[in-house]
Amino acid sequence: MSASQVTATPAAIELIRRLQQQHGPLMFHQSGGCCDGSAPMCYPSGEFRVGSRDVLLGVIEGCEVYIGGDQYELWKHTTLTIDAVPGRGAGFSLEAPEGMRFLTRSELCSVEQLQALAADPPRRGPAD
Repeated sequence: MSASQVTATPAAIELIRRLQQQHGPLMFHQSGGCCDGSAPMCYPSGEFRVGSRDVLLGVIEGCEVYIGGDQYELWKHTTLTIDAVPGRGAGFSLEAPEGMRFLTRSELCSVEQLQALAADPPRRGPAD
């Protein structure tokens, strides 16, 4: 796998672990907007159908994190950090009833990260 473009805060890791205990293996898809803004959506693993243009950003706490291909083109120069903050999240994401919501923060990639990504681009589409 190429260099990871996603990390998680301690608060997000704690919430992910709690959700894994309740729901089993999980995955994330970075929303591209619409009704959920740019929130990372958390699903039971395999419940969200990953498309051929979706990009695997990396893995956090055993959870694959994808982003839509068009959204990736806008954010490909960044590293995303998944955080968890108090509040009600999106109705489609597993954390909604927990009184917490996942939130994405971004930071520009370093020159070294960009070189690593150019040498080994991220995977697109579902794993076979």
